[in-house]
Amino acid sequence: EVQLVESGGGLVQPGGSLRLGCLVSGFTFSSYAMGWVRQAPGKGLEWVSVINSGGGSTTYGVSMKGRFTISRDNAKNTLYLQMNSLKPEDTAMYYCAKFNLSTVLWGKLEPVGMDYWGKGTLVTVSS
Repeated sequence: EVQLVESGGGLVQPGGSLRLGCLVSGFTFSSYAMGWVRQAPGKGLEWVSVINSGGGSTTYGVSMKGRFTISRDNAKNTLYLQMNSLKPEDTAMYYCAKFNLSTVLWGKLEPVGMDYWGKGTLVTVSS
């Protein structure tokens, strides 16, 4: 059974940092691209960042570029998202997602091919 379990969310002040983690099981982690998506209150899903299976290729959403860093430890079956310079508009539920290939395929503006998601971890940025 594929499982993705996020951790690390919480309340942080604007300008602060958080590191999210996603521990996976039930599949060969090192064979698949992974990503993070988020959903702010009352809004739709927004892709945050994606990484290929080997970790050598990463891509970020426009509003996250320069502030967020995605990484993975294939030996530990864990995906990470380091978030710095957090803003109130980063407040959202953050979900870890698995892709069905080792690399990420792209639609017009978004990555495609996510086939599993975790239950999410809540990030609240507020003073």
